[in-house]
Amino acid sequence: MTKGQLEAAISRELTQWEKDFLGRGPVMVKTDIMRDMIIVVLKGLLTPAEHKLSETTEGLLSIKRIRADLLEAGREKLGEIIKEQTGEEVVIFHSDISTRTGERIMVFKLSANLEEKIGS
Repeated sequence: MTKGQLEAAISRELTQWEKDFLGRGPVMVKTDIMRDMIIVVLKGLLTPAEHKLSETTEGLLSIKRIRADLLEAGREKLGEIIKEQTGEEVVIFHSDISTRTGERIMVFKLSANLEEKIGS
């Protein structure tokens, strides 16, 4: 499998996870493999109600907290998806969501240099 094919497969799997676990998926997903990291940008995640709620500081913080808690509840499955697709363990996972743009960034740090392994 080429690097581009693997990135596309990860994007598809994470989109499906969003739909299955959170009830709706992103409008667009872009995955990039860099050395021992997988960086995923998901766009179009927030509902219209969440966009409205994010107009206040209290609402913005509430959305960030709830979305972080939801992601944490599904973290184990996210690690399994990455392991199934790459053969590598996730050693560190970071994520944040922008209430301004509705984008989430996820960074998976792997146990080995995946880019080198697949020969970019």
